Amino acid sequence: MLFRALLLVSVSGSVWAQGVTFDRILHADREPQNWLTYSGTVGGQRYSPLSQITPANVKNLELQWVWQARSIEKFETTALVVDGILYTIQAPNDVYALDAVTGRIFWTLPYTPAPEARPCCGRVNRGLAILGDTLYMGTLDAHLLAIDASNGKILWNSTVGNAADRYAITHAPLIVKDKVIVGLAGGDGPIRSSIAAFDAKTGKEVWRFYTIPGPGEPGNETWSGDSWKTGGAAVWNVGAYDPDSNLTYWGIGNPAPDTNGDVRLGDNLYSDSVVALDADTGKLKWYYQFTPHDTMDYDSTQVPVLADIDYQGRPRKVMMWANRNGVFYVLDRTSGQFLLGKPFVKANWLTGFDEKGRPMRTPGQQDSATPVLIQPNGLGGTNWYPPSFSPHTGLFYIPGWENSGTMFAKGAGFGRATGNTPMAQPNLAVNLKTPEDGFGIVRAFDPKTGDMKWEYKMTDITWAGVLSTASDLVFSGERDGYFFALDGKNGNLLWKQSLGGQVNSGPMSYMVNNRQYIAVAAGSVLFVYALRQ
Repeated sequence: MLFRALLLVSVSGSVWAQGVTFDRILHADREPQNWLTYSGTVGGQRYSPLSQITPANVKNLELQWVWQARSIEKFETTALVVDGILYTIQAPNDVYALDAVTGRIFWTLPYTPAPEARPCCGRVNRGLAILGDTLYMGTLDAHLLAIDASNGKILWNSTVGNAADRYAITHAPLIVKDKVIVGLAGGDGPIRSSIAAFDAKTGKEVWRFYTIPGPGEPGNETWSGDSWKTGGAAVWNVGAYDPDSNLTYWGIGNPAPDTNGDVRLGDNLYSDSVVALDADTGKLKWYYQFTPHDTMDYDSTQVPVLADIDYQGRPRKVMMWANRNGVFYVLDRTSGQFLLGKPFVKANWLTGFDEKGRPMRTPGQQDSATPVLIQPNGLGGTNWYPPSFSPHTGLFYIPGWENSGTMFAKGAGFGRATGNTPMAQPNLAVNLKTPEDGFGIVRAFDPKTGDMKWEYKMTDITWAGVLSTASDLVFSGERDGYFFALDGKNGNLLWKQSLGGQVNSGPMSYMVNNRQYIAVAAGSVLFVYALRQ
């Protein structure tokens, strides 16, 4: 009790984080000093209203403190900051509460996932959620934990999926009203994934939506035979929420087996789709499938980005989506109507869209038993790392990379087929030599037209997310360890620092004692910057 009492006193000039109501989360723009969700807001914009750091003074950013994780896993977490306290995760599932000004550790929650937790693509975790004075974390062994934000004690522990069956949770939970919503990863193996909502106070399951419809449900006919039972369609990243329609939106991963479409004939709903669910019941309201019958591993692992814009002369509530398949989409988020789709990188797998917004495939590339040049390759034009939308510039900022690779679009078994991306996979370990090998980019697009306004080219590829700010700055990073700031209006490079480790996270911003900070994880370290004083 004494320790808890001490934590309730002033920390870095503010009271210990508590009382984070859903109204505060829903109106996070009213308190730009905090970062209350993975994406900053439930709309997924990853935009900070803070403007102390500007294009004119960003060159004066200086490192304030670092926090060294002990883990050598990829550091993909975006921290939360609530009233001067920073919460982050050491991969896979150790939670830390730090002083957001100094980096001093207040408490640690070590959590070791069950040994049978062996998901695809690394022992990673991308972030936390908070409601009231409780933190929430999904774990690598497919549990959902409620944690006392003042001392790190576990309040409840609910099982979401069976880790022995390859289920896991890799993303930050989403808070909607009194519920905590998470989705199950593991879709590169023979699973049937789902999205589930839990009561924030008790940990009891409220509803569950299966990402592959069962017999008798609409969409089950898009799976041949019993392939729906092990069709994958996992959830790797957090969704978004629209209070106007009470819909929550989630991106669904690729079907399994990933490159062998012969054993799962049909469109394979709702793989490679965005689904819009009633937040109270989990009932499907609409969906849009980005890549029907995917044989190229084009997961829709991206964060949905919601905005209100003027589209073709009238206000429109839209969803923006830079998909792994290399296409930038604008959808009506209330109805799911397809509004716009344009490649943001070279994309030769489609020739365009029909009148209903369905992609028209390039002949000869689907289910090919011989090597075929595919653009983008299996790692995608972008991947899980989050984009950003600035309501100030009206631009959508996409991190990604130009690439191509010879793929066997007809593989065998589950998991990545041999030869799936022979060019791209080695690039995870060695540097690119020429622009023809591929290069990372941040590109700015006008969602009203789909036109690119500017681009920033990197010498290497990127796995970093993007942050935009009210002062028209754009922050992102590179695989070779550089963290940089661009002018959000024209893409000019304004500031660049070498952090010594690959940037695998999305930057974020917060303010304490009237001082703005920028935080980003690179290598196994959290770096925090502010203006020179």
